[in-house]
Amino acid sequence: MGDDTTLQEQHEYGSDLYRTLVEEVNDLATVVETDGTITYVSPAVTRVLGYDPDELVGHEGYEFVHPEDRERNADALEAVLSDPSEPETVEVRFRHADGSWRWIEATMRNRLDDGIIDGILLSSRDITERKEYELEAQELAEEYEALLNNVEDAIFLVNVEEGGDSVQFGFERLSPSYERQTGITTEDVQGRTPRDVFGEKQGSELEANYHRCVNAGEPISYQEELRVGDGARFWQTKLAPVLSDAEITRLVGVTRNVTDRVERERQLHQQNELLEEFASVISHDLRNPLNVAQGRATLLAEQAESDHLDPLLQALDRMEAIVEDTLTLARQGDTISETESISVTDLVGKCWATVDTDDATIEVIDEMTFQGDHDRLRHVFENLFRNAVEHGGSDVTVRVGCHGKKGIYVEDDGTGIPVEKRESVFEPGHSSARGGTGFGLTIIKRIVEAHGWELSVTDGTDGGARFEFEMGKQGEFV
Repeated sequence: MGDDTTLQEQHEYGSDLYRTLVEEVNDLATVVETDGTITYVSPAVTRVLGYDPDELVGHEGYEFVHPEDRERNADALEAVLSDPSEPETVEVRFRHADGSWRWIEATMRNRLDDGIIDGILLSSRDITERKEYELEAQELAEEYEALLNNVEDAIFLVNVEEGGDSVQFGFERLSPSYERQTGITTEDVQGRTPRDVFGEKQGSELEANYHRCVNAGEPISYQEELRVGDGARFWQTKLAPVLSDAEITRLVGVTRNVTDRVERERQLHQQNELLEEFASVISHDLRNPLNVAQGRATLLAEQAESDHLDPLLQALDRMEAIVEDTLTLARQGDTISETESISVTDLVGKCWATVDTDDATIEVIDEMTFQGDHDRLRHVFENLFRNAVEHGGSDVTVRVGCHGKKGIYVEDDGTGIPVEKRESVFEPGHSSARGGTGFGLTIIKRIVEAHGWELSVTDGTDGGARFEFEMGKQGEFV
């Protein structure tokens, strides 16, 4: 009798302990029959899913499972019934009491024959946060793949491994665009160092920039020379560190082939050097003897009379004008780097005062202020005023005003420029005025374009010529 009492007490203790564990832990304990009918659910269901246990008991669990997950749930139940020795784990969405869906991970065990639990025991837990994280990670991975596979710029990934005082870099992956532009594939470089792939010299230069990014701990930009083919030599690269647990574990590089641009810049630099050398020759080697000739011709005219002296002096003066215009043309076409605020009234007044305008009239229709290079723009307006007087006559009227929201016009009421000649007038050497150098409008065009503006010519309001400057953002009125 005493032994039976002891066994009964042990059984009751075990039952109480089991009941306490089931009721207190957050994991759900559920018992279902072979058809899925719920016969028991632990009190944790209230904390996890918002139901009172009695609201679920007697119902088929399938009623609360998301329709898209029911087949998967049924397959897991069928599997555990077919092989009682192996548990089955399934992830399904279960309807919360508030109507939302929660992800549940349920492990099913067949307990039909153990004499304690009559049915299928499910140990379940809420994994909604994990699933949301996994879904976000999957979406990010898909976006990452889409970016890597479709972006035009070349992308490369570099692993960063720190060992003691040294840092090792190894290529991880190249984007399809990188592979197309260089002929180098991910398979060629994966796990290899820059020196392994590109040789000691180029590899060490790459690693120097990688070290610079790691040391800075922030993105860096630079232009590098990496010869991987005839059409791919110079690259504009942006390198950014990727941190994990406050340590840099990877570098992401985005690079663009700028070989054509660099070569054009080098050619332009060489041309500018030649142009500057040419301008220097004109300025010193030609101007000095020209001044001597002008001085001697003037003295000769004072000492003697000759029908040849006036044509000689006019020819020398024309040569001086050509020298001046050639120097201006050579030195005023460079891109404007620094600007200042300019009042059009002030600029027009100064330029009009320096031109021989006879009885011509100037009218400033609109007052405006804009950004530009004051000294270079004086060449523009002086040449336009001079051009108007030479072609429109001594009594011509010149007007300056706003053209649209971001433009200026200069027009006269003279003879105008025929449509068929409006393109050729900007070509060097073109002149319709007697004794003109043919560089005036060319100088205007070069200076306007150096500002980033556009120049066009059309009919004036009163039939003369109208020059319009489209300034765009750089010359926006202030």
